[in-house]
Amino acid sequence: MTAVALIPGAGGLGWYWHLVERDLQNRGYDAFAVDLAAYGRTGLPAYADAVVDTIDGRSDVALVAQSMGAFTAPLVWQRVPTQPVVFVNAMIPQPGETPSKWWDNVGSEQARTAAAARDGYSTEFDLTTYFLHDIPEDLVEEMRQHAGSQLEERFDDPCTFDTWPPVPIHVVAGRDDRFFPLELQQRIARQRLGVDPVIVPGGHLAALSHPDELAVVIAGYLGPA
Repeated sequence: MTAVALIPGAGGLGWYWHLVERDLQNRGYDAFAVDLAAYGRTGLPAYADAVVDTIDGRSDVALVAQSMGAFTAPLVWQRVPTQPVVFVNAMIPQPGETPSKWWDNVGSEQARTAAAARDGYSTEFDLTTYFLHDIPEDLVEEMRQHAGSQLEERFDDPCTFDTWPPVPIHVVAGRDDRFFPLELQQRIARQRLGVDPVIVPGGHLAALSHPDELAVVIAGYLGPA
């Protein structure tokens, strides 16, 4: 079966992917979410170790990375045969960039507040407005139960890679992402990868708000299971 490693973003909770993981498994893929938080160690090298350990000898693994998970993916594809790579609402890095520098380098904060002012929601950041606004209440409650397991992040590790791998690289952007507005994601994908994102419904946590639609797009990149 085609193996699919699902890499979470900040906080490291593999649970974030559980609905997409189940959908892909039902389609016949060897899909598995990597729970970075379970390893209890923070920093990009530790995250890469966790992903490689979870891959556990599988080859030609598809890497699907959400948000800050995009900074982990390059460290993995240098150690594990990978094909393809899919970024979802992602902080697509440049070689040597750190997560802390990414925000200013791409103008993330300006894009976030401009979109909020345009669309009529608060420019002041809070979790409900920017992450939970389109997620069913039962999943929000379940997320709160997992919150204590999240990692305390650090953002100063450089993403140590020299170039993009010679495999298909795809970008998926949430139409309703308030944290990384669609226009921001489109600009970054075009500038850094030369591709246009595929747009799916949902906000920053689209794997929870619209898992079916996201799984369909990911499966389309993977080929037969």
